[in-house]
Amino acid sequence: MNFFTPDDLRRAAQATPQSPASPEQRRLSERAEAIAASLPKRSLSPMMLSGLIRASDFVVLTISGILAYVSYVGPLNSFNLLYTSAVLSVSFLALIMFQVFSVNRTSAFHMPYLQGFRLAGAWSLVFLIGLGLLVFLKAGILFSRVWLASTYFIGLVALLAERGIISIIVRHLMHVGRIERRAVIVGGGPAGESLLQALSAGKTIDLRVIGFFDDRSDKRSTDTLAGYPKLGNVDDLVEFARRTHLDLVIFSLPITAEQRLLQMLRKLWVLPIDIRLAAHMNKLRFRPRSYSYIGDVPVLDVFDRPIADWDVVLKALFDRIVGAILLVLLTPVLLMIALGVKLTSKGPVLFRQMRHGFNNEHIEVYKFRSMYTDRLDLTAQKQVTRDDPRVTPFGRIIRKTSLDELPQLFNVVFKGNLSLVGPRPHAVTGKAAGMMYDEVVDGYFARHRVKPGITGWAQVNGWRGETDTPEKMQARVDYDLNYIENWSIFFDLYILLITPFALIKAKNAY
Repeated sequence: MNFFTPDDLRRAAQATPQSPASPEQRRLSERAEAIAASLPKRSLSPMMLSGLIRASDFVVLTISGILAYVSYVGPLNSFNLLYTSAVLSVSFLALIMFQVFSVNRTSAFHMPYLQGFRLAGAWSLVFLIGLGLLVFLKAGILFSRVWLASTYFIGLVALLAERGIISIIVRHLMHVGRIERRAVIVGGGPAGESLLQALSAGKTIDLRVIGFFDDRSDKRSTDTLAGYPKLGNVDDLVEFARRTHLDLVIFSLPITAEQRLLQMLRKLWVLPIDIRLAAHMNKLRFRPRSYSYIGDVPVLDVFDRPIADWDVVLKALFDRIVGAILLVLLTPVLLMIALGVKLTSKGPVLFRQMRHGFNNEHIEVYKFRSMYTDRLDLTAQKQVTRDDPRVTPFGRIIRKTSLDELPQLFNVVFKGNLSLVGPRPHAVTGKAAGMMYDEVVDGYFARHRVKPGITGWAQVNGWRGETDTPEKMQARVDYDLNYIENWSIFFDLYILLITPFALIKAKNAY
């Protein structure tokens, strides 16, 4: 349940007009700079780690069942459907039991002996359930008793060995900061101190609280709180979050401070992070199911990262696989366009330009060159208009059909800084109606919460080409935000399939 919508934040922006400093221009305090520089790059989220462990368990148990069969029953080529079904069923049931016994949580790896006892108990229960079903169905005669016993013991030894190795790896990765959820608190004073103490006393081992941010600069906001440093105000938090790849922001402000919350959220909702409102001191109580928990601390969900954990992996696989297929299929087209560019004007075939990427980072995007070499606009200071003299005759054709964008498949497949589908990456210094994009549309940077794409929901709905008015830019951003809030792999596939038809009907590209 989200308590604030993008419309709420736009209304807050109108009530408190301000244009936060561009992230690349803002400087942090020395303390915040030092912490940001010291944090290592993460490799896995706790949820992805849990998924990988489940996959590893399934593989280990399946191999154990097959190994027991080969050792005591017969050769692998006689491994029939009956035994295959039994091995797979036991492996699936084991995954369910391991979840019930909480042996996949990151915290479990800090107590390997306790985890081992739980794992053995869960695995034993799986076999007791399986044996009970065989007796109930009178199917025990169909399976070798030696195989059943061997599968249990081989599986138990293999699981304990696997989890022992994983425990060593996980504890090392957590020690060096490769597996953790990074969090900061917004708000100081007694409420912030109480929240920091509650989080410190909790059992959420994978949570790392880095510090707190507070807009107040008077005596109510000290430099340290419950042993944690103050790192700046909310404007500083936007820059800090981008540099450190924060996962979580927790507000210690009371929900009754609605206007102040809206003003702060208006600055933070552009980030790809989870935002929560602490409710441990809140006198206003909701139903228990309205809360989620960080350790023992109840929180209200305000915003969720739009694409996270395994969704990121799924989207990346979709991009790389489908992108590689398209690159192979379109190679003849790419070669013909490259030849056309080369024969119709002097200069290189490809054109490279800096664009805004995920989390507002700058990325270099490839395109077929559509302008005369001596008239190239590397920084996109001036948008291309109808009958623009800078564009070559052949360039008009490929721009009209968006064929000049095809080299961005190299970005998707080889660099991974673009998706096939997503908000279109705009030039870093691009303008609409003579103003920077973020000055025209409040909350513009919220479209950078996901990776940009070659095509997008705005483009297939006719919003492509020149953005000479604030209304056109606003429409693009609205469609982009709608895509982000409703993303699914099927939505991506739908947009990809209708893109060629949308390009045929397009009228705004020059």
